[in-house]
Amino acid sequence: MEKTLPPIPVKRYFTIGEVGELCGVKPHVLRYWEQEFTQLRPMKRRGNRRYYQRHEVLMIRRIRDLLYDQGFTISGARNKLQELAQNERERRKAGDLTPEDVVAENFDDEADIEHEAFEAAVEEELKAQPAAPPPFDVTQLAQIRRELLEIRELLSSGY
Repeated sequence: MEKTLPPIPVKRYFTIGEVGELCGVKPHVLRYWEQEFTQLRPMKRRGNRRYYQRHEVLMIRRIRDLLYDQGFTISGARNKLQELAQNERERRKAGDLTPEDVVAENFDDEADIEHEAFEAAVEEELKAQPAAPPPFDVTQLAQIRRELLEIRELLSSGY
């Protein structure tokens, strides 16, 4: 199923439809995964509309990879995510993390701990994302348009 996913745009919140397109997953599957993976908690606004943040999109991509590409079951993927969280906790206890890696010292529940395991993955993905293209310069675009029109004029005149 090795399908290349589109880059994640630089914005704060994504709708469930946008996340579905970015992750190659249908919205009803995302709603189901919320029930199965406790660390997946989009913000809900009026009308129970879901708004996902970038780290949640990355988490969904990780879940999708585990389920669709690596062949894990839901239970197996959940266990793998918990294993990643456990490794993160052990690194934290051993002091292998830099102060920047440590977001919070105390976690109230397992879901928060698992959620933190993905913060490192978020940073990795951000580093791998291509830089946003520079903004368009209107004057340059106007100049290019004029040049193209001149070329078209030359071609149509039989030059």
